[in-house]
Amino acid sequence: MATKPHPPLMKKHSQTDLVSRLKSRKILGVGGEDDDGEVHRSKISQVLGNEMKFAMREPLGLRLWQAVSAIMFSVVAIMALIFPDRLYDTVFDDGGSGSKTSVRLYGGALLSLSLIMWNALYTAEKVVIRWTLLTEACYFAVQLIVTSITLFEVGALAWGASLLLFSRGLFIIISVYYYYQVGLKPKKV
Repeated sequence: MATKPHPPLMKKHSQTDLVSRLKSRKILGVGGEDDDGEVHRSKISQVLGNEMKFAMREPLGLRLWQAVSAIMFSVVAIMALIFPDRLYDTVFDDGGSGSKTSVRLYGGALLSLSLIMWNALYTAEKVVIRWTLLTEACYFAVQLIVTSITLFEVGALAWGASLLLFSRGLFIIISVYYYYQVGLKPKKV
């Protein structure tokens, strides 16, 4: 039996064959949109993470608010650790019926939160910034509720406490505002 000679091998140019190119890109996952609407340029960017996803437009004043929060948490924490009676008297205007230990524990917890705030100030990741803002808003909400209940039980509204309640309400609004602003999807240009 005679064997038929095979036709000469032809190179397939995937650059010119549009269907082949699209199939290859689809298999590799290149050029398609992911769940966030991001278009990946290469498989490496998918594996390593697309840094453009984290390059967000920050709301005006976000970094300033983060710095103010970190400073505020640090100062109150240090004040609670060093001068617990003074901090308690400033808020409740009475003779110091609060325990020094509980105020110092409060200062230790605030110092831990302030470290988180300082670290969030230097990150560009949306998720970290959002979680920090949410933590801050939750802290202020709990403090607002606890201070209100304590003042209701005591039956007196001191000037320092009313200022604290007003400021905590304002801080909740600011933190929640930035939380939602950071979470918004960027507008495509």
